[in-house]
Amino acid sequence: MLSQTRYEHIMLNDAQVPMIVGTTMKVTELVLAHLAYGWSPEELHFQHPDLTLRQIHSALAYYWDHKAELDQDIERRLQVVDRAQRGMSSKLFRSDIS
Repeated sequence: MLSQTRYEHIMLNDAQVPMIVGTTMKVTELVLAHLAYGWSPEELHFQHPDLTLRQIHSALAYYWDHKAELDQDIERRLQVVDRAQRGMSSKLFRSDIS
């Protein structure tokens, strides 16, 4: 069940993760594209034509208003990915073939 925020286009899912209303996109996913590539809201809209500029601006506003919390979440998620990649690479180099 989604819960409302004071941002028109942002809702919190059951895990209290901010999502863009009407999509399956997390605010952090859009923010990562914005930060990684330096994309403006207009470029984000070009790259994600299913999102409106209003949704994009609302997501970015939510991020800037909750920056510390969302940056911690992004860092935690990146660490999980890093650990998974290291685990996969160590399996690739292990010789289990008889």
